[in-house]
Amino acid sequence: MVADFRRRFWVTLALTFPILALAPLIQGALGLEETLAFPGDSYVQLALASVVYFYGGWPFLKGLLDELADRRPGMMTLIGLAITVAYVYSAAVVLGVPGEVFFWELATLIAVMLLGHWIEMRSVMGASRALEKLVELMPAEAHLVSEDGSTEDVSIEELEPGDRVLVKPGEKVPVDGRIVEGRTTVNQAALTGESKPIEKGEGDELIGGSVNGESAVTVEVSKTGAGTYLSQVIEMVRRAQESRSRTQDLADRAALWLTIIAISAGALTMGAWLLASDETFSFALSRTVTVMVITCPHALGLAIPLVVAVSTALSARQGLLIRDRSAFERARDLDAIVFDKTGTLTEGRFGVTDVFALDEVDEDEILRLAGALEGSSEHPIAAGIVDAARARDLELPAARDFHAIPGKGAAATVDGREVKVVSPGYLREREMAVDDDAVRAAADQGKTVVYVLAGDGVVGAIALADVIREESREALSRLRDMGVAPMMLTGDAEAVARWVAGELELEDYFAEVLPDRKAAKIEEVKRRGLRVAMVGDGVNDAPALVQADVGIAIGAGTDVAIESADIVLVRSDPRDVASLIELSRATYGKMVQNLWWATGYNVVAIPLAAGVLYGAGILLSPAVGAALMSLSTVVVAINARLLGRAG
Repeated sequence: MVADFRRRFWVTLALTFPILALAPLIQGALGLEETLAFPGDSYVQLALASVVYFYGGWPFLKGLLDELADRRPGMMTLIGLAITVAYVYSAAVVLGVPGEVFFWELATLIAVMLLGHWIEMRSVMGASRALEKLVELMPAEAHLVSEDGSTEDVSIEELEPGDRVLVKPGEKVPVDGRIVEGRTTVNQAALTGESKPIEKGEGDELIGGSVNGESAVTVEVSKTGAGTYLSQVIEMVRRAQESRSRTQDLADRAALWLTIIAISAGALTMGAWLLASDETFSFALSRTVTVMVITCPHALGLAIPLVVAVSTALSARQGLLIRDRSAFERARDLDAIVFDKTGTLTEGRFGVTDVFALDEVDEDEILRLAGALEGSSEHPIAAGIVDAARARDLELPAARDFHAIPGKGAAATVDGREVKVVSPGYLREREMAVDDDAVRAAADQGKTVVYVLAGDGVVGAIALADVIREESREALSRLRDMGVAPMMLTGDAEAVARWVAGELELEDYFAEVLPDRKAAKIEEVKRRGLRVAMVGDGVNDAPALVQADVGIAIGAGTDVAIESADIVLVRSDPRDVASLIELSRATYGKMVQNLWWATGYNVVAIPLAAGVLYGAGILLSPAVGAALMSLSTVVVAINARLLGRAG
């Protein structure tokens, strides 16, 4: 279509110059009547103008017929009527009806309209190339690894689950799969918005379209075709862009009214100039055509779809996948967001929160001894202690004679001393009392407390809990700044929930909630008169996700087809929830700006087009009116694209 408008524009422009040269008004203004005029020149003008009207004006004439057939008059109706009236009247004058020809205005009007549409469509393409950009992420070929270890380049359409492909450094991963050989870093920024390359090794999943880093890896194909992450995202973006925005209904009604206003204003302009002035019919007709052209609701028709296209593409690039367009628009009005705790606000793993020195030994020494012992254990508490010791860059000596104390802890020899990490039950059995307010407070918070023994005495204690994500604090702070109240829902004990809520300064929390009662809690919050979103993992949170005004599944990874969620966040990063609301509000802001621009400029443009300042020497020709109308459309397209820059 872009090429078609470009071709029609150049042909029309080439014919416009001789039409201008043959126009009596132009000849008189330049003093070239005797030079350019010749017998029969009006018929030559008619022939040239006929080509311009039927060839250059065909897109508008076809649009006129289509809109009338659909009983939805709009932009093409106005343009089609304007150029038809101008052409038919001028042709009638050439054929003997008294009056003045209108061909040069017709030619310049169509030329400018074609140019405006050409420029506008290029802007539209730039604003809505989301699907093309996503498709471009997937390579066309893959290095298929044969049983003998050799490789063969094949089309990705030929790959099947179970095949193995070699991905070389710097290449794009051809399909979704799992690394079976090698270790590398992978850049997933274009797919999930993850800013830093992620380290991947054997057993880790790779997303088709991500970029391999410094090492070659062998990948076993797990998904192909429509089942791949990228294919699902492309389909989701396509559906979201095709879905109607609620704001679009307002724009459609406004466009219909603007069309009615344009036709009415055009008729009023014609009547006013003929009845209240001495101007000719051709002058009145020129004013009428200008009014109808400048009032065309073309910008209004693009105001919302372009913003939808840009916001959908932008969200997909950031790993925010919109399944329900209306839910995304509702997100801007949220009053509260209820987060599932485990795996959403927290990491879902044990981590050390406090180290208590109960003897002459300092905190680092307690962690060093415990970490050395627990290095031989696979228990989640042991892993948390070892991680904490390594995070402090502590040197962990080798532990000897490691053995578990069933149900109570573990023991080993570290640096020649017998070291134990045990539960409070172990101490109670041996009537070993630890009287420390800080340790007691940690236990009251629902944290898991273990004690470190060196020799026969207790030298320290370590408190562990589900680790709060560092990103959670920033995410909740941003939500509070936006006026959204963060809340939490968890099946954990009251003490644990109270501690997490205190750490994150939550507005409210619900503890010890079984999965089948989560939806009831969401309904309870809604009864407070709040518009609520639920953020969960999309599995046991499904009823609550459906019950909420907006259901958000977080940390979905490559599983984007979560039926219970309105919006799917690829990463396990609560900051994406804040980004989602910010994007929803920015999108709505752009829609409102475009609606105001697409309709508001008519307040000034219509009177000018009608000629209210004619006495002051200000008069807009149909071509200038067309240029202004086209400019308004381009402004709307550019403003929509600025949403991507803001994001």
